Amino acid sequence: MTNVATVERDQPLATVSEAATILSVIQRAAADPKCDIEKMERLMAMHERMQAKTAETEFNAALSRVQSEMGRIAADATNSQTRSQYATYGKLDSALRPKYTKEGFSLSFGTEPAPEGMVGMVCFVSHGGGHTREYRAHVPSDGKGAKGGDVMTKTHAFGSGTSYGMRYLLKMIFNVAIGEEDDDGNGATGDDFRNALIADLTSKVATAPDKASLQEAWQSGLKVLHAARDAAGAEELRGAVNKRKAELEA
Repeated sequence: MTNVATVERDQPLATVSEAATILSVIQRAAADPKCDIEKMERLMAMHERMQAKTAETEFNAALSRVQSEMGRIAADATNSQTRSQYATYGKLDSALRPKYTKEGFSLSFGTEPAPEGMVGMVCFVSHGGGHTREYRAHVPSDGKGAKGGDVMTKTHAFGSGTSYGMRYLLKMIFNVAIGEEDDDGNGATGDDFRNALIADLTSKVATAPDKASLQEAWQSGLKVLHAARDAAGAEELRGAVNKRKAELEA
């Protein structure tokens, strides 16, 4: 384990050195009045790609270190409708924020368009190294109770859906376990949430315009599903990726 961690921390240094060399070349070229502008632009693009790769490597290494410190969190609330226990967002935040901010992470949540009866949740996870990763999930917010009856106003249902989405995205990002299980179903059942998440991920795969976008959708979706420990979901996503890849190649 120590050797692996060392490799992860040392790897960005080599990339930084290469980026510094390219930057030095760019600076010398810029001082030359005979400099080829097209070559300069290609060098700048290469430098930016290397910086982005270094930032992503630092992000992944820091995320690995954070997850190694995450322990199981005890539930602190009970859903009276489903008679199940869960951890509130406040409990998760107080336990996780000191750990992830120490490693240079910051989180911000937002919403995006979603099908009727659902709220689209987005979490932007930014790292001090410069890389930001987005996590998404569509969460039911129709105000229905466990038995299908209306139990909330639309405003309350929206608040319930966003709260539910924030909690579950936070759990999946850092691969956090809650007690023995956490499926309070407040505003959404566990199956509803999983199905909505799979549908969202496969939709991004099915609409990928090219192979690069397809690879990005596959990798980001796989990270979310691995964090959720959903092996069946990962295989379902893999099938969608293979199908879209065949379509693009055709």
